[in-house]
Amino acid sequence: MREVILWGGTGQARVLLEALSYDDFRVVAIFDNQPIPSPFPDIPIHYGQEGFHAWLASRTGATSLYACVAIGGSKGSDRLSLLQWLKQEGTQPLTVIHPRAFVAADAQIGEGSQILAMSAICSNVKLGSAVIVNTNASIDHDCVIGDGVHIGPGATLAGEVCVEEYGFVGAGAVLLPRLKIGRSAIIGAGAVVTRDVAANEIVAGNPASAIMR
Repeated sequence: MREVILWGGTGQARVLLEALSYDDFRVVAIFDNQPIPSPFPDIPIHYGQEGFHAWLASRTGATSLYACVAIGGSKGSDRLSLLQWLKQEGTQPLTVIHPRAFVAADAQIGEGSQILAMSAICSNVKLGSAVIVNTNASIDHDCVIGDGVHIGPGATLAGEVCVEEYGFVGAGAVLLPRLKIGRSAIIGAGAVVTRDVAANEIVAGNPASAIMR
């Protein structure tokens, strides 16, 4: 069994553990910056970089160690930074593709991304690093998804959509073809997006319009 650590001890950790259960991976430790209980009674949790270093120093054996960052939502910058830090610490970023997801043969998936159950990554899609495509989300042909983006459950991106770094697309949102979603923009749950969205803009509704940050 290949050993994996998860950074983040809330709901995304549960989703990842389920996805990893279909392959020869075993989650051996959870890490979080907050003093929360472990989401799994049989897997210990440790806190912060100090806890990580202490755990790593106590680890026996020379087997490879893989890492997933289990932090979802609009914290894509944090997720990418943690992934890069864990890589510097000697772990291998793990790209997780649930066996019940569809990924086209010509799609490109960046390291440390998470493609979850019933989601679809269609022809010629390009995903950056540390991207989350959540349950039952659909990304159609020729979309370009930047580093640290999170596509929420049930969201639908039509063809040729570009979502720049750290964008967040809420559950059930629909993005029409050939739109550009700017860096760190937030698309509210259930929104129907019919126009480009500027960097850092928050939109919601049908049709989606700007709301106060």
